[in-house]
Amino acid sequence: MQYHVDGALVPEDEATVSVRDRGFMYGDAAFETLRAYGGDPFKWEAHRDRLHRTAETLGFADAVPDDLRERVDETLAANDLDEAYVRLSVTRGVQPGKLTPGSDVDPTVVVICKGLPRGGLDGERVWDEPASVQTVRTRRIPSEAVPADAKTHNYLNGILGRLELRKAAAGGEPADECLIRDTDGNLAEGATSNLFFVTDNGLRTPSTDLDLLPGVTRDVVMDIARGEEFPVETGHYSLDALRDADEAFLTNSTWEIRPIATVDGISVGSGPMTKLLQRLFDERIEERYY
Repeated sequence: MQYHVDGALVPEDEATVSVRDRGFMYGDAAFETLRAYGGDPFKWEAHRDRLHRTAETLGFADAVPDDLRERVDETLAANDLDEAYVRLSVTRGVQPGKLTPGSDVDPTVVVICKGLPRGGLDGERVWDEPASVQTVRTRRIPSEAVPADAKTHNYLNGILGRLELRKAAAGGEPADECLIRDTDGNLAEGATSNLFFVTDNGLRTPSTDLDLLPGVTRDVVMDIARGEEFPVETGHYSLDALRDADEAFLTNSTWEIRPIATVDGISVGSGPMTKLLQRLFDERIEERYY
């Protein structure tokens, strides 16, 4: 594999950053993960804009290079990949080892990728089966402490949630995703996914006024649902609302739309709306990228 590091393609075993880089030392960095279909990044503008917003929140918006898309294209081409996972990282760069950032920024910019199955109507899912989901004690960090809509290198919140799954499994197979609530007990999101569920009244997903990161795939699914005139509601929901749902699923760039089989061992499962949204999502990918 070859990765893009600070403007140049380098072999994987030479793709390194300084131990004094603030992304490594403090999590002082912005990142995005996205998916490439047919050689093109999915929803590029949305991912680029969110990366820029995160960098702006961290105070180094100008560090996001204007040629970032070209670096992504070069990385995919160098690895002969049309179907891929792509991760973009922009850190504040190397500075003296003190917490307060310096005003001068020499950013570190990294693009990595790995192969994925084809998407669209003739594609394959990256997951083997619907997800088992388990609630955890770990709560979502309030936005008043760390802005929830900033996608930074500090992912300890999600890591702690995933570690709870491992501990709860007691040596067995852990659940596929943890379900994290906010400090008031409202459903928020998974460690790396957004949550949807279906009731008689339509499609439901936690509101963005809660402490969560609204995903790009989340927005696409909501757009598809509204285009089909499905009722779509965002709000504050309890765990019981999910457990009592007719259907439920998770979304992120890699999984796309992944049905939820169980929540805390209680069967939820897929259904007609989930299956239809999956098909409509696949049709959109097929039409635009193949």
